[in-house]
Amino acid sequence: MIKMKQFLLVSACCLVLYLPGNVNAQNNAHEWANFKRYAQANNSLKEEGIPSKGVVFMGNSITEGWVRLHPEFFKDNGYIGRGISGQTSYQFLLRFREDVINLLPKVVVINAATNDIAENTGPYNEDYTFGNIISMVELAKANEIKVILTTTLPAAVFGWRPEIKDAPQKIEALNKRLKAYAKAHRIPFVDYYSQMVKEDSKALIPEYTKDGVHPTVEGYKVMESLIKPVIDKALH
Repeated sequence: MIKMKQFLLVSACCLVLYLPGNVNAQNNAHEWANFKRYAQANNSLKEEGIPSKGVVFMGNSITEGWVRLHPEFFKDNGYIGRGISGQTSYQFLLRFREDVINLLPKVVVINAATNDIAENTGPYNEDYTFGNIISMVELAKANEIKVILTTTLPAAVFGWRPEIKDAPQKIEALNKRLKAYAKAHRIPFVDYYSQMVKEDSKALIPEYTKDGVHPTVEGYKVMESLIKPVIDKALH
């Protein structure tokens, strides 16, 4: 029994050390996942009681920017934003318990992979990114939290990683895979992509963005019109 516990402990340590990113980040998973970003807000929510609708939006800067640019959508509906700029699905998975499960929501909306494809924490591997998203789904279900999956938003290029030339192909491939998974497992799936893509270039429609990656308020309103009916249905 002792040997088995030692093996499990070593395996867990190896898993943390294997996470993508630079050496300093690997040696400090707390900082890498940025648990402190929402620590105070999470504690306040738990002390005051979770909003009645209990919906958490898990994401990156697209989610963080949503809360910043159109806070009324979150305040009026009692939604909780847990986006962190620059993060990949690897980091989402590390902080999923702190920023989602421990808040006891009824629903979690997951929007991921823009920064995975931009290689923010290492070379892009579709299997790994897909696996991270599925792991979050399974963690949510194990804690009786309903899941809504969403497409990765369109992007032709990333301003901070111009050397990546095949982002549209990678985004389309991942979205197709997520859609198939959601259908097979009867998970609500919201297709932002098809409503926001400029077909000829596979870019985000210019009217919905200023930098080709992050939506403007107009872009977020399109997303809101798509996600809210699905959330309302999940809550009933």
